[in-house]
Amino acid sequence: MTALSNSRGFVNSLILSSSTNFSSINRASIPFSHYKLRNSNKPSFLLPPIRRPITVTAAMASDQSSVKTVDSVPNSSMKLLFVEMGVGYDQHGQDITSAAMRACRDAITSNSVPAFRRGSIPGVSFDQMKLQIKLGVPRSLQHLLDIEKVKSVFPYGAISNVEVVDGGLICSSGVHVEEMGDKNDDCYIVNAAVYVGY
Repeated sequence: MTALSNSRGFVNSLILSSSTNFSSINRASIPFSHYKLRNSNKPSFLLPPIRRPITVTAAMASDQSSVKTVDSVPNSSMKLLFVEMGVGYDQHGQDITSAAMRACRDAITSNSVPAFRRGSIPGVSFDQMKLQIKLGVPRSLQHLLDIEKVKSVFPYGAISNVEVVDGGLICSSGVHVEEMGDKNDDCYIVNAAVYVGY
């Protein structure tokens, strides 16, 4: 086992092997905040959290050319003011477009954007409002997504870009209801981020 400490004696990282003997850890170099009282009179040692960067790369299969993206969202083609986020579900009927529309509605329905209509941004009119949309959709369903229907959710603002990335979820709804159009018990989940600017 190797422990790396900084000048204060805090443990920054631990490299553990299968033969690690936890009793050999030098507890004197661990700050008190990393101890947990298991019983009132017997402290136990907690390892500090190990943080490492995670890189996620999203790519679309070549046979999914019906979903097009121009640039990564958000991009520098607009001055970004704020971001709205939402989640949408389609529990019955297995319609990924419905889930995406619900995700976008979820993102925008609890917000009000009076600044554009009231002229609160000097030199910027209501007509200059821009939107960029990023959707996390399960890869196997991306080719079924109707982008134009998703865009119809937004009552105003020029949509300059829609990006579809690998994301969302397909899970079981727990029940297959044929009367509701179910082909199976799949539930589709989509994540949406709506970038608003001018």
